[in-house]
Amino acid sequence: MDYGRYKYELTKKQQEAKKKQSTFQIKEIKVRPKTGEHDLQVKIGHIKKFLEKKDKVKVTVIFRGREITLSKIGRGLLEKIANETDEYAVVEQYPKFEGRTMTMILSPK
Repeated sequence: MDYGRYKYELTKKQQEAKKKQSTFQIKEIKVRPKTGEHDLQVKIGHIKKFLEKKDKVKVTVIFRGREITLSKIGRGLLEKIANETDEYAVVEQYPKFEGRTMTMILSPK
């Protein structure tokens, strides 16, 4: 068998395997503890759109200055987002505090 032909068929098999692979990205949405209700609904709409495209979503609550004392409000915000997107998403990583940010990862159902 010709070695060049063998290498050609090998690359074709690899390309075919790549086609069938499913890829996703991690999209990030940032909110603050004092984000307004309407702004939050707009961001939830973006989250739903990302989840419909089969992308994972990392929701980040950023605390600035003295807002660090509002960690209960930030956790409540993330729980509200999780409840409103529960028909589209599963919480992959529950809210976790890291420095001045609290993060949660949602993955599509």
